Amino acid sequence: MRILLLEDDNQLGPWIVGGLREEGHVVDHFIDGKDALIAAMGQDFDVLILDRMVPGLDGLAVLKSLRASKNKTPALFLTALGEVDARVEGFEAGGDDYLTKPFAFAELSARVSALGRRRDGGETTDAAKTVLRCGDLTLDLLSRHCERQGQTIDLMAKEFKLLEYLMRRQGRLVTRTMLLEQVWDMSIDPTTSVVETHISRLRAKIDKPFETPLLRTRWGEGYVFGA
Repeated sequence: MRILLLEDDNQLGPWIVGGLREEGHVVDHFIDGKDALIAAMGQDFDVLILDRMVPGLDGLAVLKSLRASKNKTPALFLTALGEVDARVEGFEAGGDDYLTKPFAFAELSARVSALGRRRDGGETTDAAKTVLRCGDLTLDLLSRHCERQGQTIDLMAKEFKLLEYLMRRQGRLVTRTMLLEQVWDMSIDPTTSVVETHISRLRAKIDKPFETPLLRTRWGEGYVFGA
């Protein structure tokens, strides 16, 4: 997807850009609302991420102008203003979603993906599924049972959670940052090897005893799960 980001924080902005680009998105980053508005009026974006508190023309004013010009690009407000009145104001201005700071990147990523699917007219979700399948691998979330080709696979609690997260994102790139935040509830820690260690253990259980690997590594990018 092509994403417009309006965020003037000189640390948060590049961090968001880096995470979204790791997932394969094209990101145009602006720190000035006027520049963001001009870009959104003249180019086609799949999703807009707008900070409400930027100097000059803020995200709220940007979106009001876009909606007045019949621009229907899905928009997510990303802001420290979490009060009910601020949320209502954002939605009334034409916002489609609202995420308050601080936030986990995995949640931002999920919300952006959902908005992108909504624009394509095909928003679907497997969040309610209790049995996940990929090829000949089955993961039952209620019974906590995993099997492949009829063989039971014993998983530790964290391995189970890791596999569930990967299976819910089949065919999509999952970065190390996303796994740290979503599976381990950790912020970025470049020194930890917990992701690599658990990926290795999981691969030894679900892939090595079988002919077809499901969990693939994209060096320097992350992991892709799928038959």
